[in-house]
Amino acid sequence: MINLSNLKPAKGSRHRKKIVGRGVGSGHGRTSTRGCKGQKSRSGDGSKKIGFGGGQTLIFKRIPKRGFSNNKFCREYEIVNVEELDRFASGTEITPLFLKKEGLVSKTRFVKILGGGKVTKSLNVSASAFSKSALDKIKAIGGKIEIVK
Repeated sequence: MINLSNLKPAKGSRHRKKIVGRGVGSGHGRTSTRGCKGQKSRSGDGSKKIGFGGGQTLIFKRIPKRGFSNNKFCREYEIVNVEELDRFASGTEITPLFLKKEGLVSKTRFVKILGGGKVTKSLNVSASAFSKSALDKIKAIGGKIEIVK
């Protein structure tokens, strides 16, 4: 009969915790499952740094460097198409701050207006940059353009 005094887990469902370095009788003594000599058998990390090549010159130092990075001077523009501006009323003053408030851009530093889509209302648009097609479309409908730095 099973009761609380003789409850046990099923046979084979529980494993004994591995005890290493506690004498030969433990079954994991002497080298403590680390094998014989070598870097991984010693105390400490035992792992090598990424790119480590056994003491020879590292692979990324042997391969020549090519090209350059111009990220210091590049500008990343937030892009807005003119068709997205068409939802505002005619004569609206559109600035980068206004676009952020409306949820069309996430940053207001550099905003570029592109000429995708149609525009049917004359708008006053201020932005860091405009594509040629956006300039033509806004001016053709009677809108005003201001480039802000």
